[in-house]
Amino acid sequence: MSGAAFLNICATFALGVLTISFLLVVVRVLKGPSLPDRILALDMLVAVAIGFIAVLGLRSGVTLYVDVAIALGLVGFLATVAFARFVMSGGVDAIKEEAEEDRP
Repeated sequence: MSGAAFLNICATFALGVLTISFLLVVVRVLKGPSLPDRILALDMLVAVAIGFIAVLGLRSGVTLYVDVAIALGLVGFLATVAFARFVMSGGVDAIKEEAEEDRP
């Protein structure tokens, strides 16, 4: 077995594992049960997407995918920090209370 064939088999296996993990994470995003669980699942979704991009870049040989994966990682980190601040400030309940206070 040549090195290219082995790499192709490993990339196919990795894509299969990433697909299964993607489906499991989507179930966690939809099912919950709480807002922090969903935020953590969204962060994991970004990590799985980075994995997909890395495997596709490895399989195709295009190095631009690495830059896209790095940018997605940065955006995912910032989104997680923003969601965490949202939860720490009281989440949806705090927004509802502010809206009720603004009404006459």
